[in-house]
Amino acid sequence: MVRKKNVPDWLNSSLWASSAPPLPPTPPLVLDPPVPIPPPAVNESKPPPSSSVNVRTSKGETRDLLNSRSNSSNYAEDNDDAAANPSATAHDAAAPLADEEISRQAQILQELSKKVINMDELRKLASQGIPGVRATVWKLLLGYLPVDRSRWPSELAKKRSEYKHFKDELLINPSEITRRLGKSSLDNHDTDRDQGLLSRSEISQGEHPLCLGQTSVWNQYFKDAEIIEQIDRDVLRTHPDIHFFSGDSPSAKNTQEALKNILIVFAKLNPGIRYVQGMNEILAPLFFVFKNDPDAENAAYAEADSFFCFVELLSSFRDNFVQQLDNSVMGIRATISRLSQLLKEHDEELWRHLELTTKVNPQFYAFRWITLLLSQEFNFSDSLRIWDTLLSDPDGPQETLLRVCCAMLIIVRRRLLAGDFTYNLKLLQNYPSTNIGHLLYVANKLRLTSP
Repeated sequence: MVRKKNVPDWLNSSLWASSAPPLPPTPPLVLDPPVPIPPPAVNESKPPPSSSVNVRTSKGETRDLLNSRSNSSNYAEDNDDAAANPSATAHDAAAPLADEEISRQAQILQELSKKVINMDELRKLASQGIPGVRATVWKLLLGYLPVDRSRWPSELAKKRSEYKHFKDELLINPSEITRRLGKSSLDNHDTDRDQGLLSRSEISQGEHPLCLGQTSVWNQYFKDAEIIEQIDRDVLRTHPDIHFFSGDSPSAKNTQEALKNILIVFAKLNPGIRYVQGMNEILAPLFFVFKNDPDAENAAYAEADSFFCFVELLSSFRDNFVQQLDNSVMGIRATISRLSQLLKEHDEELWRHLELTTKVNPQFYAFRWITLLLSQEFNFSDSLRIWDTLLSDPDGPQETLLRVCCAMLIIVRRRLLAGDFTYNLKLLQNYPSTNIGHLLYVANKLRLTSP
């Protein structure tokens, strides 16, 4: 095989040179079977040895999947380059768990059963995929749940009560405030009359609908109306192909109402960011996972839990949503430049062809990849699997996200190198179906081979 110039040795594998048959259709979204979390163990035993094939086993160490005959067939290039096992390219959520997933599930449950959870171990396991208990693990990875299990009930009760207070204070219509003030005035009037005093019901100027003063609740209400209308439109457009989010069923309407509430509360509590189009797409996976928690009580509080986890997740990316920072070293353009530099470091030939020869500006495709955390580039089940890995990074999801984006370019490199501006832009803005396990493997390989 002819070696490619300026390409790492591991990319010269024959794995990248074979052709693939067409991908099978993506199956409908089906939830993993619910798995109850065992109570804290009294006598903790060591988890069984992992039979998993992915990521590092300790700091600085990984298992090389290319050296394993049993694993290499499960990690094929996308439909452009290689597919030793094409049936593995579509995520079959309805299929029984593989042996490796059963083993990993047992290890995760073992970790969750401890009184104090070892987050390093949990992150290592979760980065390979979270079968059955994703809701609880995501809450831990996002820092919503403390590592001490004994504190879970009190912390959850506190946060859920806090969110209810936010809704009561921030989602109330000004007319309701006026009604309450009027009722209070009437109550006072009755008291004054009993005392032989004359009084009348009064509404302060600041509470009058025609008052446009800066402190008027009505003035703020009218200012918020435009953002609320945008949130309404975006929520209705969220995953229109999934019945959980879309349609006229009572469950879909409840989902839409919960998403709307969360985004409005967030916008009002964060006036520096407020609402930016696309935040609904980041919120959707969180609410879906938490609402489908096998624990009925947790599922009932999915809205409150999603709000706080959304805040935690967005804190890692908030600069990408602040327009004033777009051109700063912290803004979205700087983040996209880091992706460009990452590609140049790992595959200079491809970088030159994209940015110098065909002049495909990475902003044309990477803006959506990064700001929406790849939630729009793959089917929903695959997006959840990618998020398992993103949320497992102890330094935050940003760096892992950039490596996954870089891997997305590399695994379609042959098609990109053969394409012109129009073809390449269309390919990257409509990314083809691919083997998510292989994509994440390549992303992890980039981490290990970084200069």
